[in-house]
Amino acid sequence: MRISRFFVDAPLSLGAHALPEASAHYISRVLRLTNGAVVQLFDGSGLEYRGEVVEVGKKQVTVELSEQLPGLPEPGLRIHLGQGLSRGERMDWAIQKATELGATEITPIVSERCEVRLKDERADKRLAHWRQIAISACEQSGRSVIPTIHPPMPLQDWLAVEAELKLVLHPVAESLSTHQRPATLAFLIGPEGGLSDSEVEQARSAGFKPASLGPRVLRTETAPVVALSVAQLLWGDFQADA
Repeated sequence: MRISRFFVDAPLSLGAHALPEASAHYISRVLRLTNGAVVQLFDGSGLEYRGEVVEVGKKQVTVELSEQLPGLPEPGLRIHLGQGLSRGERMDWAIQKATELGATEITPIVSERCEVRLKDERADKRLAHWRQIAISACEQSGRSVIPTIHPPMPLQDWLAVEAELKLVLHPVAESLSTHQRPATLAFLIGPEGGLSDSEVEQARSAGFKPASLGPRVLRTETAPVVALSVAQLLWGDFQADA
């Protein structure tokens, strides 16, 4: 039987912990767990804590943690995804799947052909929304560390990112397999309209190498799924001997 996992945005330790209202509501009203149900909590430190529900109220659930466990190790390949900012569910999907596939950092990129512009309060709300998507993806996938979701950034600023290998997706380029295994990887993926020729040249000037994922043009939300899967297979923890 699978044990339900929940992220708690506060340091955990053995003993009793009252869960945040949102988690408490999900446990009591959605999952309908009762006293004695086994749950597992994590706080993003890399450790996991197992225990059981000891009190269920309308707005509060208390868990008694009795066992500390090592969390799922993070991939040896550290990936920083620069994802072109796109509309609604497409961006949500990209962040969710990048989290499941082991991205260490994700930065929404503002480029020439972006159809979305976020400012001030709206940008803060979207950032909080994306972080919650990443948290939910970690709860589901077994990750013990939440990836860093950065605020949206202009392309020219993000191009200064540091990584051993920096790649920009391009339909006419060599495949990922032609590159040597890096320890750190920066991946640039364009928005729904793609990157302009001048933006690709900016990326090349900043040390990014064009890379292809095959003969077909992928949607902006599909590209990170394929790119990160291939990268993890070639150099990360999808390898058979990893």
